[in-house]
Parts: sequence; structure tokens; C-alpha cells
Amino acid sequence: MDATTAHSDTDRPYLPGMGKDILIPFYDVVHRVFRVGRLHAEMVRRAELEPGQRVLDIGCGTGNLLLALGARRPDLDLAGIDPDPKALARATRKARRAGVAVRFDRGFADTLPYPDGSVDRVFSSLMLHHLDPPVKDATLAEVRRVLRPGGALVLADFDGHGQGHGRGHGHRRLPFGRRMEVSQRLRENAGIADRIAAAGLVPDEPAPFELRVGTVAIVRAARRS
Repeated sequence: MDATTAHSDTDRPYLPGMGKDILIPFYDVVHRVFRVGRLHAEMVRRAELEPGQRVLDIGCGTGNLLLALGARRPDLDLAGIDPDPKALARATRKARRAGVAVRFDRGFADTLPYPDGSVDRVFSSLMLHHLDPPVKDATLAEVRRVLRPGGALVLADFDGHGQGHGRGHGHRRLPFGRRMEVSQRLRENAGIADRIAAAGLVPDEPAPFELRVGTVAIVRAARRS
């Protein structure tokens, strides 16, 4: 389908991907500096995608995961959702320039505007830790709802206090690294696999992945029925 931006009821506060709207132009710079593309490539590998599948990226930001995927796999039906209209506008422009077909929807991950059992794969990249605990759980329940039986979630994020502490990357010298060490939101992000299981999905063992800002956990979880 053509790259478009669909709007839904978004009269709720949200945290922009970079913390403040004014920093959105630096979103892609941070993506490159921290080599998040490597993480996305590993997430895609674990997703085991097949032609014709419908793929959703929740908290898609400026669309980097979907655009990289769509450039290589035009046989997929791609969509991303995010509450930030400025990030979505940038994502839409990037998709148009790249000639990649992606649908970008404005909305929240805990109230996904998609039918039950309509998606084959859901991606979530470094988004869950932005959410308060009840919203995390509601988001994962929504992921299960929209996944088809046999579908799967591939999620990557910092798994609780201490998981942002990378090895050998000198991240403690970075302001973001120091901020991670004292982040209440990261402490509340502990036990990702257990949260996913509580939502009714069946998670694989979390796999560690090193970024320049620290270690994240990648979890693949299936909807069995």
C-alpha cells in the first residue's frame, strides 16, 4: 500500500521518542551513533518473516526499522504506529523519498486500531521502557489481541535496573548512559519476559544484545492460539 498517515483519537499525553519534540530532528542521528540498525537487523532475523505477512511496528518513531525492512522485503505488508505526529511526518517523508510502501498510523500501543488476529508479526524496539507499568501490560495484551494464532512479537528493550550497563563501550561517559543508571522507568522495566507471558504470549529465553549505550534484551514471543 502507499505510504500514508492515518489519524485516530490521540488526546492523551505521550513521551516523544527523544524526550522532547524539539529533539526529533536528532532522532536519526542517535539511531546511527548508537548503531540501532544492527539491533533492528537482529530483530528482523528472529522474526522469520514470510512473503505476504502483515507486519506492525509499535512505537515506530521515524520509521527506521520498517524502512530498512521494506527496502529489502517489498513482499511484506508494513505498518507502524506512534503517538508523535512529528515523528510520523518525518517517517512519511522518508518512506516517500525511498519509495518504500509503509502505512504510518497515529495512535497508542495500548489501544491499537487494528482488528483481532490481523497481524502476523509485531516489532517493539526500545519503546516499552517509556511506558508506565499498567500501560506496559495493556500494550502487551493488545499485541496478543492483534496477533494471529501462530504470529509472534519480537521486542527489544532494557530489562530493568542494571541492564543498561554495557561492557566496554564507555557509555558511562555519555549523558544518556548516566541517565539510564538512575532511571525509574528502566527499573520498572524489569522482567520483560514475565510480563509478556502474563499477557498470554509464549516467550523464548531473552537474548542479550550489545548497543553502544548498553545491553538490551531481545525476546521473541509467539501467540499459540
